[in-house]
Amino acid sequence: ITTPANALTFQKAIDSDFNCGYHIRTQVVPFPSAQLGLPDGAENLKDGTSLEILGKIMYGISMLQGQIEPLFQDLQPDCLVTDVLYPWTVESAAKLGIPRLYFYSASYFASCATYFIRKHKPHERLVSDTQKFSIPGLPHNIEMTTLQLEEWERTKNEFSDLMNAVYESESRSYGTLCNSFHEFEGEYELLYQSTKGVKSWSVGPVCASANTSGEEKVYRGQKEEHAQESEWLKWLNSKQNESVLYVNFGSLTRLSLAQIVELAHGLEHSGHSFIWVVRIKDENENGDNFLQEFEQKIKESKKGYIIWNWAPQLLILDHPAIGGIVTHCGWNSILESVSAGLPMITWPMFAEQFYNEKLLVDVLKIGVPVGSKENKFWTTLGEVPVVGREEIAKAVVQLMGKEESTEMRRRARKLGDASKKTIEEGGSSYNNLMQLLDELKSLKMSRELEKTN
Repeated sequence: ITTPANALTFQKAIDSDFNCGYHIRTQVVPFPSAQLGLPDGAENLKDGTSLEILGKIMYGISMLQGQIEPLFQDLQPDCLVTDVLYPWTVESAAKLGIPRLYFYSASYFASCATYFIRKHKPHERLVSDTQKFSIPGLPHNIEMTTLQLEEWERTKNEFSDLMNAVYESESRSYGTLCNSFHEFEGEYELLYQSTKGVKSWSVGPVCASANTSGEEKVYRGQKEEHAQESEWLKWLNSKQNESVLYVNFGSLTRLSLAQIVELAHGLEHSGHSFIWVVRIKDENENGDNFLQEFEQKIKESKKGYIIWNWAPQLLILDHPAIGGIVTHCGWNSILESVSAGLPMITWPMFAEQFYNEKLLVDVLKIGVPVGSKENKFWTTLGEVPVVGREEIAKAVVQLMGKEESTEMRRRARKLGDASKKTIEEGGSSYNNLMQLLDELKSLKMSRELEKTN
């Protein structure tokens, strides 16, 4: 059940599965864009170009309850699996007498860290925002600063109430479906279950399951937008194995012109080849001019390649020439990189991404930090501190230099192999999903027996 613009992003994959005989379909409910004064099609957090628009989208999401709840009555489901931003579905499931599962699209590690920070509030006893503190309750010594915590944890804002409702609904759910896998963060999977007191099933990495067959899925319905494919592929094919760094900050991050300039020079000064995905930003003409000149320069030197706006990330990550990735530490990008067996340069921006960085760098030791210091939503006014070209070049050399990164690459490859096995028959994520289905069937049979008695 989703809204029209969101449905478009995965409708082709749903139709393809349906045509293969799977009983799956999309139920679309209208999003109240006009009512909220939002542009048509602004239905997703990624469309939030300002705090005001983001606030309206969040409010629109909460307004969907009136349309979605009657659907539950009509569809008579055996269970609900809902995104975290629909905390009211706990009540909906209770009314129907069925389990509500909470789909958690981030890491167990981030959830545990958040839990202990909210419980013990270690950051409230410090003299400055930049002073380090250790997160209590975790099996590893993880140090952070107050500035690296989510904005809604540092100071109360419009998200604080929503996140409180989300955390509260999690504890009242039947259990959690988590986009992770046991071999990746098993220690924190167990900690999550014991601290949260709810069942959880690791069924990830979802990206590996969703893209095991069919080129269409790899392109995620965007193929017609990518006529230049052969050009970047030719460029990658001309490079040695593991010699190219892939740079992509996801669909939400917006870099300032000052940061774009530092990143460009840092990549160039590192001496390593790179392929950089750049979002087209209409409002930043100077940035485009700088990047077009930079693109011309790297084309001549053959050291770099820019892909504008959108890239088939899974195809690129699987290319033998790719040796690592610069990531904003969004959980999907991390899982895609891990599935490809690649180490990462970590550059977190907002939300739980700074926790994810700690998991990669301090726990799993498959990441090199670039030195990002402040957690800021992409819509927040005010400049984020710029990471300088020297730090960027240093991190690239540390990740891409063969001698420096041998152990890191070995660990990343090992996790990549585990990520593929876990979703195959007999793998831990596969078995978890089968166990969950068996449990849901048993619950349904018990309910039906109760009705007949």
